[in-house]
Amino acid sequence: MTLLIAKPILDGRELDQASLGTTELLNPATGEVIAHLPRTGQAEAIQAAKFSAEGFREWSAVSAFDRAKVLRRASDLMRGEATIAASEITREQGKPREQAQAEWLASADLLDWFADEGRRAYGRLIPTRSVHMKWEVHKRPIGPVAAFSPWNFPAWTPMQKLAPALAAGCSVVLKPAEETPTASWRICNALLAAGLPPKAISVIWGDPAAISSALIAAPEIRKITLTGSTRVGRLLAAAAGENLKKVTMELGGHNPVIIARDANLDDAISLAVQSKFRNAGQVCVSPTRFLVEQPLYSDFVEGVAEGARRLKVGDGMLPEVQMGPLTTAAQLSKMEVLVRNATEYGAKIETGGGRIGNSGYFFQPTVISDMRSDMRAMNEEPFGPLMLVMPVQDIETALIEANRLPYGLASYAFTTNIATERKIASGVKAGMLAVNHFALAMPETPFGGVQDSGIGSEGGTEGMDAFLTPFLVSSQIA
Repeated sequence: MTLLIAKPILDGRELDQASLGTTELLNPATGEVIAHLPRTGQAEAIQAAKFSAEGFREWSAVSAFDRAKVLRRASDLMRGEATIAASEITREQGKPREQAQAEWLASADLLDWFADEGRRAYGRLIPTRSVHMKWEVHKRPIGPVAAFSPWNFPAWTPMQKLAPALAAGCSVVLKPAEETPTASWRICNALLAAGLPPKAISVIWGDPAAISSALIAAPEIRKITLTGSTRVGRLLAAAAGENLKKVTMELGGHNPVIIARDANLDDAISLAVQSKFRNAGQVCVSPTRFLVEQPLYSDFVEGVAEGARRLKVGDGMLPEVQMGPLTTAAQLSKMEVLVRNATEYGAKIETGGGRIGNSGYFFQPTVISDMRSDMRAMNEEPFGPLMLVMPVQDIETALIEANRLPYGLASYAFTTNIATERKIASGVKAGMLAVNHFALAMPETPFGGVQDSGIGSEGGTEGMDAFLTPFLVSSQIA
């Protein structure tokens, strides 16, 4: 089955041709070409930036109340397209279709939530030093936004940027990943059909370097937002700094999981397997480094290995499949390198450890025990189905290992002791901590990291504030 052909969108019009010809779209489950899409570059990026300035003037003039109506109409349109959108996501990205549909529907919910939040972007009155003065603080949309999203969540990560930016009154130029552009194309069409001004949103993909450099340099663009690797984040943040543009960066992680000796072992095992191998481990907040206190170590390793062995791996379009392929050939090669390095340094493969078959980018759900901090996999974000298990003597040792890397995105802990929870919460260096579960990304809550894991937060009121700027009105009263 071929994909519905996605096309870049400028000023509400789909481009049949682009300046850089076409690009191939691959199905990671088969390696087959499933579409040829227009490939844009600097020319389209410059044009999109110019449109965004006009779109911003029009969209920001619409009241927050009426903006919310448009966004909620778009979210309803998205829900009506959940079946076809899920199939498109699976064919492009690889995740099981059930997970793809859940992602699409969650993205519609995210748009709904920020539609309402935009109506609550309140200012404030400040008590003055004189009865003849009045100080008001208004919140204004920051301006046109350039948004860059990755391939692992083709609907959710673009919406993390689109929803708050549009709710705030900003216009957006969106560049989705070249591997998975169709979800962004479909979201854009839903927004346009709901009544968003055509120049208020553009969707382009093609040459990432040409597009990003043109957008960041464009005088019309006032805000840069990215979900991506730390390496790319450094490059874009540096370029944005040269142009004095604000940034939100949600970057890489290497997320620790502390399993305390008093944890509920059955829950920890079940949830660890479920979360670690979701989307084949291609999740920025995927639990990766499992730091297990010695009394539970052997039982935990045995339990997660058994759980991983039971997972059904295959083409995500098949209903029984629980884990699909990796999205790119590069990810497949990386898994092989990291596993080989770990075993050469003495780690033990409890289950998995290799690719599956000769077609597609399938890799076995893998559990590796006896990990040490000098192994490559413990220092480089795997972004794949590798569960790395390391024994620790106590919580203090676990915190030292958890904080050893410069990343600080998500962290997790399993304990039934409130004192242990407080020790971990006060000691771990991360933007987020989940205790006795793995769910962190919700519309209502801030999502972001510290250190090399990024700048700022998406989600919650913090995500909304990222697209607003304060404006002071100081009045002399006659």
